[in-house]
Amino acid sequence: MQLTTIIVSYNTRHLLDDCLASLHAAEAAIGGGACVVVDNASRDSSADHLAQRHPEVQLIRLPHNVGFGRANNAALPHVHTPFVLLLNTDAFMTPESLRLSLDYMAAHPRCGVLGARLLNRDGSPQPSARRFPTPWNVFLLQAGLERWFRGTPRIDPSDWDADRPQECDWVPGCYYLIRKSVIDQVGLFDPLFFLYAEEVDLCRRVKNAGWQVHYFPDAHVVHLGGESAKAEGEVTASRQLDALSIESNLLYFRKHHGRGGLFAHVFLEGLAALLVGLRELARRSSLSRLATGLQRWRATLGLLRQTAFGTRPTR
Repeated sequence: MQLTTIIVSYNTRHLLDDCLASLHAAEAAIGGGACVVVDNASRDSSADHLAQRHPEVQLIRLPHNVGFGRANNAALPHVHTPFVLLLNTDAFMTPESLRLSLDYMAAHPRCGVLGARLLNRDGSPQPSARRFPTPWNVFLLQAGLERWFRGTPRIDPSDWDADRPQECDWVPGCYYLIRKSVIDQVGLFDPLFFLYAEEVDLCRRVKNAGWQVHYFPDAHVVHLGGESAKAEGEVTASRQLDALSIESNLLYFRKHHGRGGLFAHVFLEGLAALLVGLRELARRSSLSRLATGLQRWRATLGLLRQTAFGTRPTR
């Protein structure tokens, strides 16, 4: 057996059957595989549904929601295969995706992490091969100034060839194929992160250890996105996810860019909000984006204190 798939489930009972059917069809093409599902204290009877309908998977029930990265880490003691696939419940692969991905990994022994071509439900592309965020390129994106600084690497390159396998900085965690030997060397996810930035951080550690991260377009994965958040209600989920995104940025920049990078990010976040607001004022349009940006900056300042200047998570 070559592969163990780890799936973290949180209030996505309505997706589990289709997700597992997609996975099992792909596993059939490689002679089978093991699957571990970690239920993150779902409130929609997801765990009971899995136990009754899918005895083929190994189920781990967590007593409370520990976040995406930590939940994946909980499955590691049950992994004894050369490759590990981290798969979201809202990600559905084509039947040949696993076989082609494993063949590619065999042909590229320095590739430690492999991502897929991610698609929306309508077939339109999602960002799939990304560059590391920095305080500067995040600022340019938020302020709408990327086109004026063409020499700065964008988080999502505008000139990349989506049809060509290629090395990149990081790939999204909804379909994340990694060698077990890489995990043994660098670990899986840093428990510092509850949600967001954990796969960025891991890819950075993988590359720092001398491995490569590749984008592989022949593996096609339809990724819905945001399904777990819908269980919280639209407004509540939006506020929670925005706060988690802000917190993860603070933790990431402090870890990888130091105190100076952290404070540069905080300053530039406020400057981006101000520039966007001034642009709206000049156009005599609504100042709603300025209000939203300043609200986000206030939240950033609050989380800067709560995270002890980006050194500890709030949950």
